[in-house]
Amino acid sequence: MRPFHRPRPARVPLRWKIAALAASTACLVVAVVGVLVHVWTAQDIRNRAEAEAWNRLYSAMDAYRRTGTLTDGAELDPAGLPAALRHPADGDRHTAYDGRVDGNVGPSVWAAQRTGGPGSRVLAFRVNMSSDLHGLRQLDVTMAVASLVALAAATPLAVYGAGLLARRLRRVSETAGRISAGDLDARTGPTKGRDEVADIAATVDLMADSLSRRLRTERQFTADVAHELRTPVGGLLAAADLLPPGETEDLLRARVRDLRGLVEDLLEISRLDAGAEQAVRARVPLGAVVSEAVARTGLDTQVTVAVTDATHEEAHAKNVKNAKAARPVETVETVETVETDPRRLERIVSNLVVNAHRHGDTPVQVTVEGRTVVVRDHGPGFPADLLLDGPRRFHTGATERGSGHGLGLTIALGQARLLGAELRLDNAPDGGAVATLRLPT
Repeated sequence: MRPFHRPRPARVPLRWKIAALAASTACLVVAVVGVLVHVWTAQDIRNRAEAEAWNRLYSAMDAYRRTGTLTDGAELDPAGLPAALRHPADGDRHTAYDGRVDGNVGPSVWAAQRTGGPGSRVLAFRVNMSSDLHGLRQLDVTMAVASLVALAAATPLAVYGAGLLARRLRRVSETAGRISAGDLDARTGPTKGRDEVADIAATVDLMADSLSRRLRTERQFTADVAHELRTPVGGLLAAADLLPPGETEDLLRARVRDLRGLVEDLLEISRLDAGAEQAVRARVPLGAVVSEAVARTGLDTQVTVAVTDATHEEAHAKNVKNAKAARPVETVETVETVETDPRRLERIVSNLVVNAHRHGDTPVQVTVEGRTVVVRDHGPGFPADLLLDGPRRFHTGATERGSGHGLGLTIALGQARLLGAELRLDNAPDGGAVATLRLPT
């Protein structure tokens, strides 16, 4: 049971984060490689087309000058010649890219050269790159499909590998959570692998060992001090009885009683910490036990015992059953009964009531409904650090909450854990502290 905990934001499992990172990395690599291959292949296609146009133009120009005829598809002043090649320098060969597409022709690379001196005609040759670019598009599609297939195969492997890591980390996290909840014997134990996760697990176990030793030392010290103080406090109380009646005797007796109560609280806490306490359970009426516990405090407290609809229905059903069975003596009352340790339940309720009067303000109200007991005051409420971390020994929170040793809520929480009950501390919206005790079914 963890009545006090820090709120945790919604989390995304580590395995999905690692899988998403692996998939993103794979997509990035595929995209970069695909772009590089596409750019390199496109540039290679263009370079080869320019070289072919250059060579074909050279052969065509040689044949034209020797025979005056056009060969290999060469043209003189073609209409589709790019503007950059219509006025080439004399004797120089030039190439240009033409991105126009006409049916199955284009994009293309042109090579052009004047046939003679200035003003002579221009001989040009055109290399169509449409088939090569179609092959480039097919290469792009093939790479995309292969990348998707590889990604589909790699992602499950990444999820599986991340799941193995996440399970190891989850085991360490669960151990740390159990230690935080008070289970000082929780350990992660040996973990597979020699990596950072194994180091973390070993560190958590070492931390738990150190923390366990420190807490055991502290608890043993508290128990020893309480036991050692018990005898002199009893002697002081007996000595106070020998004093003559008067104001000094009353004041001394009151202080000795306070000291004895503190010693008894310390002994009770040490027994709860050591696990030496055992609950003696019995079925008792919850409302009557709570009313008796409040009455024993001697404090002005309003007690309300509500009867739930479920209790009415259960009692009515039992009464009808008894009537049908001809049992005139047995009558079932509409009183909620619980199976618990009445002495420890009284201890919890009395501590909550005393805490409400000492640190809160009147009116103090106790409500019993079903298996739930609510103790509310109208004071400044519980401090924020107490609501966040739970009660601490010898710590009463804000100064406006009054004086005290800070042990009452600690004892109430320890007794509630022993009973398997849940004790929750809150502040009412309109002011005041609210302590809610829910007994197990």
